[in-house]
Amino acid sequence: MSGSVFSEATSSSISDEDDLYTFKEEPCSPVAGYSSDPSSYSADSATSGTVTKAATPCKVCGDKASGYHYGVTSCEGCKGFFRRSIQKQIEYRCLRDGKCLVIRLNRNRCQFCRFKKCLAVGMSKDSVRYGRVPKRPREPSAADSLPEPSKRPVHTSATTIPPTDPLEAQLLRQEMSRELVKLITAAHRGTNTYSEEIRASLEQHPISIRVEESEGEGSGAEDAASSTTDRATDARSVLWHNIAVRMTPAVQQVVEFAKRLPGFHGLPQDDQLIVIKLGFFEVWLTRITGLSTPDRIMFEDGTIFTHAQLATIYDATFATAMLTYIWNIQRLCMTEEEMAVYTGTLLLCPQRAGLSAADRIQGLQNAMNDALQNIQAATHGGPEAVALSQARYEAFAAARNEVRQLGFRHNVLLAWPREHWQRLLLPPLFSEIFDIPKRDEDANGDSAATSPGPVPRSPQSPHSSHPPVPQLG
Repeated sequence: MSGSVFSEATSSSISDEDDLYTFKEEPCSPVAGYSSDPSSYSADSATSGTVTKAATPCKVCGDKASGYHYGVTSCEGCKGFFRRSIQKQIEYRCLRDGKCLVIRLNRNRCQFCRFKKCLAVGMSKDSVRYGRVPKRPREPSAADSLPEPSKRPVHTSATTIPPTDPLEAQLLRQEMSRELVKLITAAHRGTNTYSEEIRASLEQHPISIRVEESEGEGSGAEDAASSTTDRATDARSVLWHNIAVRMTPAVQQVVEFAKRLPGFHGLPQDDQLIVIKLGFFEVWLTRITGLSTPDRIMFEDGTIFTHAQLATIYDATFATAMLTYIWNIQRLCMTEEEMAVYTGTLLLCPQRAGLSAADRIQGLQNAMNDALQNIQAATHGGPEAVALSQARYEAFAAARNEVRQLGFRHNVLLAWPREHWQRLLLPPLFSEIFDIPKRDEDANGDSAATSPGPVPRSPQSPHSSHPPVPQLG
């Protein structure tokens, strides 16, 4: 499935940027697993088969508690924070009126609210100043409160930390979704040149084709028909060349976008190639809606391809379906965050053929779908918020199904360039991602085919067995 050029694009070509864009996961962080259910967060045990004890959450941030500190069951982080705050007599300020949510994911953001919560749950300043107060009763742990049969040894490698409160669990899910949206949006912004910001400054110019008339005198209707067929093939070839040259930069952009998605690096290498190869066209077509109109597509250099030219490249039905999808996406008026997360769900599709870790990809897509719903719920306020956000989410789901069908049909229509590859001049990366045979220049300047079949010479060679590529007018 993997090819030489495309494998380079997905691994070695941007390996020096891995440290910049790889998502850094903290131990015990709820984002590290990308689960939408806080009850699924697990605490590590020593080894499988040993006796485990139900972990108690920190009263301040919800992280795994390390013991009983300053009168409260808390983690090492909150213990140290509270001690430093008292010993150094630090005064904090809050920019949000003292109403910040304090959880493991964001406990370092607002020190005022974190210190306020330390006091609210019962941490004692005197315990810091004078040491432990022995007469204060110790809080029972989660294991101590269990009935006797539940204290029997459980042979498992991990135990589950349940959410202490349904409201806190919901807030935790929302906070995780917001963090995920920020990561995906940053990845989208750094890898997408089809932005509306450059649309106003573009000078539009359509593609025009001039196909040279055949030399020599034709005789009869048969020669005329053959000449017409050759000119039509030449016109289609030059259109394929032009759209391929302009689409190829988006291949590298989508590869980089995938590499920056949380969880992508954990997938098997073959699965990474599959989701990019089979999802590229869907992501590209969705992104280009930022520059296009319902009757034409436009690239970031201002080049326009009309419905008629798209019909020549593919066919009339597919060209109409492409432009209809563009119109449907534009009607949704996506925000940048919605566009980022939506294209992420297109790329990480667990239904691609040949995947070995489809369940893991399904988990990543589920997290993105939850994030997409939370975006819409936060956007639509008021009593009708739930109904509006649900209707919008269903519209996104319909658009996803629509572009998936276009992706399937596009793969079928690639049969023409795969059959006529000897007449085409396509960028190697474009040929690689769409599995089109390509020609590599050998040491003598001749073109060597990368798939079985006759080895054609370069189009500039006088011994070439096929007509030259037409010139642009």
